[in-house]
Amino acid sequence: MMRSLFFATAALAAALPALAQYKVVGPDGKVTYTDRPPTEQQGKATPMRVDAGGAPSTANLPAELRQVVQRFPVVLYTAPECAPCDAARTMLRQRGIPLAERTVASNDDVPLLERATGGRSVPAITVGAQATNGYSATQWNNLLDLAGYPRESRLPRDYAAAPATPIAGRPAPAPAPAPQPEREAPRPVAPPPVAEPASGIRF
Repeated sequence: MMRSLFFATAALAAALPALAQYKVVGPDGKVTYTDRPPTEQQGKATPMRVDAGGAPSTANLPAELRQVVQRFPVVLYTAPECAPCDAARTMLRQRGIPLAERTVASNDDVPLLERATGGRSVPAITVGAQATNGYSATQWNNLLDLAGYPRESRLPRDYAAAPATPIAGRPAPAPAPAPQPEREAPRPVAPPPVAEPASGIRF
């Protein structure tokens, strides 16, 4: 029992630095992690990887939930016709997690998925600077707990999640062809006049 508790505590402690936004090396060489920009006296700060897929809207959220979303925004990465993606989305909605959803809609999205999450598999999730690929309800819930998200939904009843968008954005529509000037229909050519006989003889 104690051994299991030790490993669980160690796993949670290892995840804490990943939730931070800055890695700080102090004057004594000690490394710490923080989600707030440190001062020069605290040491040299290195910004950690932050997801480039956007963040959920915080409009109309309760104050306590808004603070968590601003510090550790959640982005869900999915693909069409993906059963594990559907399960992950359902779990997050039932828990009331405000999120932005990005879909792998084309080959252009795959390198961006790898850059944002460190892998090429979906579903994937980023919570602040922490990313994980593959759906595990236990792992995802632990990650959300560490970030400070409530276990039960605190979303207002009129909250509506934004629709999913491709990671690379929607391709720009092709420019419409320039209108061609209207051409006049060719006029019919009149037949040449029939020459009258030279003489006065008529039949």
